[in-house]
Amino acid sequence: MAGNVTSLFRSGAHSPSMAALAREGGDGTGPVDFCIPCNPYFPTPAMMETMAARLKDIITFYPSSADTITAELCNLLQLPPQAVAMGNGSTELITWIDHLLVRESLAIPVPTFGRWTDQPMETGKRVDMFPLQESNGFALDLAQYADFIRKRGTKVAVICNPNNPDGGFIHKQTLVQFMDAMADLDLIVIDESFLEFADAEAEPSVVQEAMLRPNVIVLRSLGKNFGLHGIRFGYMVANPSLAGKVRSMLPKWNLNAFAEYVVFMLKEHGAEYAQSLLQIRRDRLEMASQLSSLPGLTVYPSQGNFLFVRLPVGAEGTVVRDRMLTEHRILVRECGNKIGSSSRFLRLVVRPEVDVRRLVSAMEQVLYGTRRGAAVPELGNGTSYSSGTAAVDRLVSETNGAGMQLAQAVGAMPGPGLAAAPPMAPAMAPAMGPGLAAAPAAGVGMPLPVGGQPVGMPMPAAAAPMMQQVPQPMMAPAPAPAPPMQMPMAPQAGPTPPGVPARGGLTAAQVRGATAPAPAQAPGLSPAAATGWPNAQSWPNAAGMGQAG
Repeated sequence: MAGNVTSLFRSGAHSPSMAALAREGGDGTGPVDFCIPCNPYFPTPAMMETMAARLKDIITFYPSSADTITAELCNLLQLPPQAVAMGNGSTELITWIDHLLVRESLAIPVPTFGRWTDQPMETGKRVDMFPLQESNGFALDLAQYADFIRKRGTKVAVICNPNNPDGGFIHKQTLVQFMDAMADLDLIVIDESFLEFADAEAEPSVVQEAMLRPNVIVLRSLGKNFGLHGIRFGYMVANPSLAGKVRSMLPKWNLNAFAEYVVFMLKEHGAEYAQSLLQIRRDRLEMASQLSSLPGLTVYPSQGNFLFVRLPVGAEGTVVRDRMLTEHRILVRECGNKIGSSSRFLRLVVRPEVDVRRLVSAMEQVLYGTRRGAAVPELGNGTSYSSGTAAVDRLVSETNGAGMQLAQAVGAMPGPGLAAAPPMAPAMAPAMGPGLAAAPAAGVGMPLPVGGQPVGMPMPAAAAPMMQQVPQPMMAPAPAPAPPMQMPMAPQAGPTPPGVPARGGLTAAQVRGATAPAPAQAPGLSPAAATGWPNAQSWPNAAGMGQAG
């Protein structure tokens, strides 16, 4: 039975569904889920009962058109419908963005959500992967990222804010400066799928700014925020021309009746939704504190509803994952199949305190052998990347995401206007990009939240006496604020000739699992101030633009 369950993790790049795990579990019930980043407090039990009472009607009849459902969502969020396109999950929108708006190349920091690397490679695009450095806490330095894009002549840039799996956060003003500096790109996508869980600033979304620009799309998730992944709904916001181009390609009934029912009931439950977000932010701090007490475990600052952790030396993530599931019925996300990560990292979803206590107890037993067997062994060189799509795996292993064999590019000279870029070494920062300030030193890329308090984790508690033989707990430091970027200048790089791969770029093997000595412990950090919440008659604007009246 245990072998059947763990074999489900070896069939693709994403974790198996809860339905598949429940079927293989024997009793039809799933494990405690620390893998799927979902809101555990919403919908409320009363909302679930209401939906259950209407189940027959919901699944029997056709839903309204996508235009009708989108109009209701826009009324709720105070957005113009012509600037919005709703999809059957954000992945449907990513697919259409790639097909319609990505011409030849796309840049993305890694590690990140797998569809941003795999989808464009599946359609033959070049993917320029910008490695986030473990030595810098996986913080994204936008000046270095912009220089990376310029040197490769990339056409499309993607930023996930907060990033998945590490929860790294970029402040709104810094993002707007980046958007202006990169105004000549074909497209900039800001994926805000997890932004509802952030509390580093009161209004972090760039939705308003996106609607005013001709080349910016903001992607938003609804399933993650509302705790309803199975319904599959998300939306994008852009200027009417971009939004209309995507919307025109979507099927008339691409949104199901469950999605319609939820969207129309949300206006009555704004207070409960706001409270659920506040509770998740509190749980995130408490969960980080408890995990930090585990010797040798590093917890990285996060603004998502998940925490990125590095396992102690000697621990192998796939073994930890399998033992947590088979021995403790707890599901965790091992990140060895994410480009730019390795099997030493787990992503753990924020859950209520009672579940976290169970998680910490199980990890103590698995990692340190306090109850079942010896400590988890570490395998040789980590695990290989697998996207679950054979063609993508070949592209990752044989090219730099360029969509063509490296043998074709050996000795090829850059095309007109394409500057050859040297390999990115972890200890070397690239030169200053056009219109951008010089990149700060390592560990300086993440801005501070409002009020000057870093977005970070509490000081770990002292290890218990029984743990003295293993390394002491370490906290990833919250990086200091980055200097503001300068005003943009006219780009100097010309267009990338079709079919030419990035010169001197990193291979997937090079960007996966780069490590550096662990940073020193950060001082004790206090929680960031929570944002204001609406009263029972108001709805928290999911576009991050203030409250709806």
